[in-house]
Amino acid sequence: MTILIGGAWPYANGSLHLGHVAALLPGDILARYFRQKGENVLYVSGSDCNGTPISIRAQQEHITVQEIADRYHQEFHQCFLQLGFSYDLYTRTDAWHHHQSVQEIFLALLKNQYLYKKTVEQAYCQKDNQFLPDRFVEGICPHCKQKARGDQCDYCSSILDPLELKEKRCKICGEEPVIKQTDHFYFAFSKFQKEMESYLKEAIDKELWRENALALTKRYLQEGLPDRAVTRDLPNGIDVPLEGFEGKKIYVWIEAVSGYLTASIEICKKTGLNVEDYWNDKTTSYYVHGKDNIPFHTVIWPSILLGLGRKSLPTHIISSEYLTLEKRKLSTSQNWAVWVPYILQKYNPDSIRYFLTINAPEARDTDFSWREFIYSHNSELLGAYGNFVNRTLKFIQKAYNGKIPKRQVSKSIIAVTEEVYQSSGQWIEKGKVKKALEEIFSYIRYANRYFDQEKPWEQVKTEKVAGEITLANCTYIIVNLAQLLEPFVPFSTHKIRDMLGIRKVEWKQQQTLPPEIKYVIPLFERLDVELIEEELQILLEGAKNKD
Repeated sequence: MTILIGGAWPYANGSLHLGHVAALLPGDILARYFRQKGENVLYVSGSDCNGTPISIRAQQEHITVQEIADRYHQEFHQCFLQLGFSYDLYTRTDAWHHHQSVQEIFLALLKNQYLYKKTVEQAYCQKDNQFLPDRFVEGICPHCKQKARGDQCDYCSSILDPLELKEKRCKICGEEPVIKQTDHFYFAFSKFQKEMESYLKEAIDKELWRENALALTKRYLQEGLPDRAVTRDLPNGIDVPLEGFEGKKIYVWIEAVSGYLTASIEICKKTGLNVEDYWNDKTTSYYVHGKDNIPFHTVIWPSILLGLGRKSLPTHIISSEYLTLEKRKLSTSQNWAVWVPYILQKYNPDSIRYFLTINAPEARDTDFSWREFIYSHNSELLGAYGNFVNRTLKFIQKAYNGKIPKRQVSKSIIAVTEEVYQSSGQWIEKGKVKKALEEIFSYIRYANRYFDQEKPWEQVKTEKVAGEITLANCTYIIVNLAQLLEPFVPFSTHKIRDMLGIRKVEWKQQQTLPPEIKYVIPLFERLDVELIEEELQILLEGAKNKD
């Protein structure tokens, strides 16, 4: 089985916050799980270093676009490493290989007659003496009457053209732009209306997408797919490779979403793999992103792939709802966010991964609160999982000098464990990682109840054999937890395997117990509940200072 996993590409114009991680984390869980199963996995992503957001940041800081892109790409890469994301390639859209591949994609679409030239009206700022990219135009959405950018409304999710906006303003200077004519290439999305309708029907029938993706895509198709401009007068990006279009760039409609393919091409070149093995109609693909990116993955990218003659359309759409913060919408402009570099300095990456998975915004918006985060760590990770592992191994270390009793594991324990592998694996493959983790933690609570009921500390004194069976059973559970939890909290599972001298990681029940415990260390440390108030004050002060 060949698995392609694409994580959305964050804009390199500011630090990552927890909302980004909540949306992208399912990709790493999927990648780790399928690798454990022995499947052929390719997991790619990168930083979006082209386009308007980075130009805006560069102008604000009076430095170059390259400096902004380099700063945040390096920061993203480091954050993902610290969080344990296991990308096969994490690249960037300003890389030479991406530019070359995107230009080839553009020329292939032109050759296949899906691109055509059109003279259009575009917003032009006379004060700044430039045509305005879509995101440089702000105004009122014609559909919901809320403030919106020129490319998309964050309130009603409508895909927009800047000229549709009411009360248009230039984002740079605030002046009202004038309308001028210019030539651009358009992609004939309308030609794929019927194919997209069939594609959506298949996704509905097979239950492959999340509900928000199904609902939004259905709405887009009911409204009809309009042709869209795929070149723009942008300050930075990938040049249109045609004479007469000097200075114009290939727009995000084609450029950014193509990163999944261009990154695949690059990593396959580097490793000697065949990229076509990951881009055919037999590939199972997972596209992992936030709800604001749905149309790019369910309509735009599939249409481009069809335009290229490729049949490797996205199969699973893992589109998260939003993560709120202390019951308020995350806002980078108001500094109402928990920034990833900050939280990684102070807290265990497994604590972050656990909380954002068990509270994953899969079907509805979910909230991050410092209170819940601290209590979740102490009660679930430390109190349930860490405590079970620690007290079992500590007891064996003390009572048996670290030698694990050689007793047959009970059939009932084996049966329960097998059921957890089956059920949690099925949930992961459906992209429902929250349900999968709930199943595994239900198993951990079962293990703790079993330990308490059997009382091995008494058994070893009065019923030695029964006590040894209990400890063998508990060790068996721990050995399997080191595999079941590997996709979710890989740093702690690595600790378990080191303590038990286990090297292999698979997604199948391990029947053999290791002979001894090499050493015992706690998986987690208790977090002081006073941190709750401390972090809240830091958050409030940060937002206040931004104002």
